[in-house]
Amino acid sequence: MNKRRVVVTGMGVVAPNGIGLEDFHMAQCDGRSGIRFIPELEALKFSCQVAGIPPLKQETLDQYMSALDQRLIAAKSIRYGIIAGMMAWEDAGLNTEVVKRDRETGIIFGAGISGVDTFREAIYKVDDQQVRRLGSTIVINTMASGISAFLSGKIGAGNQVTTNSSACVTGTESIGLAYQRIAHGYATKMLAGSTSEEGPYIWGGFDSMRIMNRTSNDCPSKASRPLSSSAKGFVPGSGAGALVLEDYESAVRRGAKIYAEIIGEYTNSGGHQNGGSMTAPNGEAVQECILNTLDSAGIESNKIKYINGHLTATTKDGFEIANWKQALNVSASDFPYINSTKSTIGHCLSASGSIEAVSTLLQMHHDVIYPSINCEDLHDEVIKEISPSRVNRKLFKTSIPVAISASFGFGDVNGCLLFKK
Repeated sequence: MNKRRVVVTGMGVVAPNGIGLEDFHMAQCDGRSGIRFIPELEALKFSCQVAGIPPLKQETLDQYMSALDQRLIAAKSIRYGIIAGMMAWEDAGLNTEVVKRDRETGIIFGAGISGVDTFREAIYKVDDQQVRRLGSTIVINTMASGISAFLSGKIGAGNQVTTNSSACVTGTESIGLAYQRIAHGYATKMLAGSTSEEGPYIWGGFDSMRIMNRTSNDCPSKASRPLSSSAKGFVPGSGAGALVLEDYESAVRRGAKIYAEIIGEYTNSGGHQNGGSMTAPNGEAVQECILNTLDSAGIESNKIKYINGHLTATTKDGFEIANWKQALNVSASDFPYINSTKSTIGHCLSASGSIEAVSTLLQMHHDVIYPSINCEDLHDEVIKEISPSRVNRKLFKTSIPVAISASFGFGDVNGCLLFKK
């Protein structure tokens, strides 16, 4: 069966350093960090007391959610997802006033844990035998599919509406699944993305694992240091990213703006073999994921100009670079340009893949490569594999014909998306 061509016609983003495409793009161009000191984490005696939280203003909330919606939806992750999703829908030039159910439009919007604060309050009420006081909003705020279900009502989606959850790969996977649905002719448009909750109940487990930066509480903007020899662990973040994927012929018919075409995608698992575990990647599976993404598009590795890496500022950054180099089979000087969006926004967990896809597409659209900040002191394991010039540390003007965005996540799962101008 001949696959349909799939293009990206709309994007939305809620990130720690910018809300909306313009603000986010300018922050990324400037290398502006969205990491801040969080007094609540200090009060709770967290070792890592900095994080990336979107600077969401009431006026933005009012623009995308009615007063009634705001009373119904308390979960931050769902609010972020609604805003990013509706931004993408508007950016695609699509009608936000639902007049009828659209059988050709679906939603795959991923999430990790939603409504933890709401759920905590509910537990106390149940324990205190006050079940009748839980109210009618507890379910939508805490069920995993709350975000996709709510968005379906906003755009009248009548095709598949679902939520996926695969740790750090969630956003990349959601976009890949939406791509497949259109490519195989099951839908014409898909709203795809992911969102992530924030706060001590989400981040506490990671802090206890000692994998978050605990040495930069007095200098938040320097805390997230992917690829650096002085990296001390990841910095947590939250937010949401969203894309409108569309059948190419549909986009052309309605004169839609096209950011890029998705030409390949792949997801897999390392199966906790060959060094892989819940917290470590199986290098063989990572390389397989990269190679199968290229195979799905039928292109050679030398066509890739830019990589948006997973790169979390942990001890595995050098290992990731080594896997890229081996999979792409390129010399140190011919390695594609690479950067880490996490250097400015932290690790947004289940939202990271979708925000990084937005970042990748904005760079392609504006013919720039954003700087990776805080890696002036490149790690020896990185320098051993590739030329330092391939790690972009200043804003760089260049055309990007083909780019790949990758997520290698908790649980030994992997995902890649391949975009073509």
